[in-house]
Amino acid sequence: MDGPHAARSGHQGTAMSLAPLAHVLFTRVMKYDASRPDWADRDRFVLSVGHASILQYAMLHLAGFGLTLDDVKDFRQWGSATPGHPEVGHTAGVEVTTGPLGQGVANAVGMAIAESQLRTRYGADLFDHHVFAIAGDGCLSEGISHEAASLAGHLGLGKLVMIYDDNHITIDGETDL
Repeated sequence: MDGPHAARSGHQGTAMSLAPLAHVLFTRVMKYDASRPDWADRDRFVLSVGHASILQYAMLHLAGFGLTLDDVKDFRQWGSATPGHPEVGHTAGVEVTTGPLGQGVANAVGMAIAESQLRTRYGADLFDHHVFAIAGDGCLSEGISHEAASLAGHLGLGKLVMIYDDNHITIDGETDL
């Protein structure tokens, strides 16, 4: 938590509460090759709660995606590899840019649709991966997430794993405000 502390910015509470889950996903569940972050059949990790990006950066560092500990400590600093929200193309291992709440939910559904289409067209030997996404109260309060979830159910996207972080916390206090 040195990064958010030094930046005097960030949502370390969410990151800390999700750390055990992220650790299990990255070390025991997800299929990826950190030396080939663009491998077509890798599992995808979408942090829809992008404001908790320090969690993703810590996991990418530990998983060997090329982020150094100093990169993680430079969280939210101008020009750093670890901006305040995950940015695809900026940090290796980040699958999608997230910022607006709910956007990651819709992106994860889109990725799961792509996996389904690729598996149907080219076979499970080449495409058989999962999309793991974490969403919080704010994400699920946005209309885009409702529409995306409805579409995922309608299409029966069995390779999409949406994890709801019910930590009872918002930036303004508890969720029962």
